[in-house]
Amino acid sequence: MPKNRILEEEGKIPQHLYYIISGFMRLFYYNDNGDEVTTHLNCPHGFFTAFSDFINQTKASVNVETVTECQLLRITKPDYDKLISISTFWKDYGMQILQESVIYNEERSKDLATLSAEQRYLKLMKSYPNIIQNVPLQYIASFLGIKPESLSRIRRNLIN
Repeated sequence: MPKNRILEEEGKIPQHLYYIISGFMRLFYYNDNGDEVTTHLNCPHGFFTAFSDFINQTKASVNVETVTECQLLRITKPDYDKLISISTFWKDYGMQILQESVIYNEERSKDLATLSAEQRYLKLMKSYPNIIQNVPLQYIASFLGIKPESLSRIRRNLIN
C-alpha cells in the first residue's frame, strides 16, 4: 500500500485486520477543532486495525492509515472468525495478541497520566527507535499528547 492511504475509515465498519510486514501505520481521529489526533502508531511485525470495532463489527471511531509505504497481509472478519473456530493455534495466538494489546494500552494510559512529555518521548525513543526515524514528527507529537512545537523544543533540549 502506498503511504498516506486510509484503509479503514471513521464512521464505517472495519473490513480487515492487517498484519504489517513492513512500513508504519497509525490510528487517528479528528477532534472537535478538526485537528488529527493520533492514538496509536504501529510498526512491523504486528497486527493493526480499529480492533474493537473490527471484532464487534461496529462503526469505527478512528481511521486506519498507512504512514509510510507498507507491505501488509489482511484478513476479513468472516475469515478471521473461521480461522479462530477451526484452529486451536490461531485461537490461542489471538488471545495472546489481545492480552499483549491490553497490557500495552494500560501502560500507555498510565504513561500519559504520569510521565512528563520529555519522559514519554524518551521512552518511545528507547522502546521504538524505528518509529522516531520513520514517522513524521507531527504524528509522534500527537501520539505523545503534545504540540509539535513542544516536541521540537524537547528534541532541541536533548541535543544540547
